Amino acid sequence: MVAAKAAPMRIPMQALDRKLELDTALEAVRRAAIAAMTVRADLGARGAGTITKQDNSPVTVADFAAQAVVAATLEAAFPNDSLVGEEDAVGLRGDAASALRARVTEIVSSSLARRVGHEEVLAWLDRGQARGDTERYWVVDPIDGTKGFLRGGQFAIALALIEGGEVTAAVLACPAYDLAPQAIPGLLFGAMRGSGAFEVSFAGSPPSPRRPVRVAVWRGQSLLRVCESVESGHTDQAMASAIVQRLGLVEPPLRLDSQAKYAAVARGDADVYLRLPTRADYREKVWDHAAGALLLAEAGGTVTDVDGRPLDFARGTTLQGNRGVVATTGTCHDRVVAVVQQVLSK
Repeated sequence: MVAAKAAPMRIPMQALDRKLELDTALEAVRRAAIAAMTVRADLGARGAGTITKQDNSPVTVADFAAQAVVAATLEAAFPNDSLVGEEDAVGLRGDAASALRARVTEIVSSSLARRVGHEEVLAWLDRGQARGDTERYWVVDPIDGTKGFLRGGQFAIALALIEGGEVTAAVLACPAYDLAPQAIPGLLFGAMRGSGAFEVSFAGSPPSPRRPVRVAVWRGQSLLRVCESVESGHTDQAMASAIVQRLGLVEPPLRLDSQAKYAAVARGDADVYLRLPTRADYREKVWDHAAGALLLAEAGGTVTDVDGRPLDFARGTTLQGNRGVVATTGTCHDRVVAVVQQVLSK
């Protein structure tokens, strides 16, 4: 008698979708990071190709190229998904921007390993102008920490998938991350809701094996390591100093640009990330926190606003229901939030 063949194992479609989503996001961010590092390597010889936006913040060739690369990669895999991006194509249109537009197109072509036209690049940038009010959309910060990028410091490329107001997948590239005890700087982080977080080395081909990422174990309150933004316009550094003193911490704050701060807490290189309101009416942008918040949560940490409320990603492009951010390893979170509220109330 011939034995009956075993039925093939069926993998749930949702699991297949999640793997495709994360793999696509990893590839999109890896390509964008290569584009950014290509521009950074040319900073001395060719300049960054920087323009100033209406809010006086800088935007570079790398910002445009990285967002276009992410949009192109996502479009190929998920043509029906919308994208919320920090940048738009306005600064690349017109005769005055021809040189900048040509440079961006050159970098995008190199990163995608195929020749593309500037109209394609502009269309990809325009694709990133969704309002964040759909059931499912991606959000990208192509160069988080542009000033850090320009000065040779930390920066990140952040990409997250938001479904029903909840971040479900995230990838964070920190090509210059040098807090890890490794010979070559640079890490790429990934996370899926309910599946944990991991890191791989940015350099090298093929990519290194995925290594699980977990927050640091409790070492006592006085030994907590706090990180905050380099730019004083991003966080109230005077209040942060008062919080550090009230907590009785012995180490000065570690100042980093970009969502690399979330990565530092997620992998145990820091314990607390503070982003304190600089004015009463300011609300954080979703692209500044979506990827990092999920990464830290899946690494075992806790992320809330300064009032202890979970971050609400269901209100469009800003965190309208929150003010500031407190991100920790979890164990110390309630104590840190209590001290933050004491200082802010003065």
